[in-house]
Amino acid sequence: MGVINVTPDSFSDGGRFAGVEAAVAHGHALVAAGADLLDVGGESTRPGAARVSADEEMARVVPVITRLARELVVPVSVDTVKAEVARAAVEAGALLVNDVSGGLADPAMGAAIDALGVTYVVGFLPVVTSLAQVHTEARPPPRWTEVADGLAARLRVLGPAARARAWVDPGLGFAPGADPAANLALLRHAGDLGRAVGCPVVVGPSRKRFLRVLLERAGPIAAPGGRGPIDEAALDAATVGACLLASGAGAAVLRVHNVALLHAALTVYTGG
Repeated sequence: MGVINVTPDSFSDGGRFAGVEAAVAHGHALVAAGADLLDVGGESTRPGAARVSADEEMARVVPVITRLARELVVPVSVDTVKAEVARAAVEAGALLVNDVSGGLADPAMGAAIDALGVTYVVGFLPVVTSLAQVHTEARPPPRWTEVADGLAARLRVLGPAARARAWVDPGLGFAPGADPAANLALLRHAGDLGRAVGCPVVVGPSRKRFLRVLLERAGPIAAPGGRGPIDEAALDAATVGACLLASGAGAAVLRVHNVALLHAALTVYTGG
């Protein structure tokens, strides 16, 4: 699953694809690099990011989704926590709704998904009143069994048809924060999690802060010309390692920014 952030304040790409033409071109490039799905997001979930209105979010994502759905054959997903945005995106051609809050951010999301008839990616968050609290409230990282229980509870809110179409996401970097051990445990138990809730598992470790923490603990890393900083290339390499760990454990969908790098690694890992 290739990521397209159409936000000016993305933690990963600094707003490089905030314009429609840039975002659509990036979508074409991701598919050429091997993406099987595209995930378009119009609101940043990074720590400290400003929340945006549904109207502003729709203005960002709907034109991009309309073009991608018309020009490409791969399914397009919308990354949103708002039911109103989900409805507009599906009308524009999206076939999946990726909700990092699992319906907690908008009580209307469950009914919207039931009515829309699309795949719903149910993300795991602890029970909070806002996304900002996830990054600011101190809490022990959950075990994978606790994540499974939380996701099962979110799935029970959905109607039978929506439940049958649901995928789940353990929320790397959200509930476990930047704790490397907690995030790696979720990756290692991706298959167990999927079996526990009866759904395919999506993981999104790409460029997350726990990878940076892990690399920093390991000390300076090699870079062209000598010792270098932990930059985007280093985080993308670390992302591949996390994805291979999750894939081997049974994850069905790997959500990443650098599709080409992961595709090459998976080609070798799976033997072509």
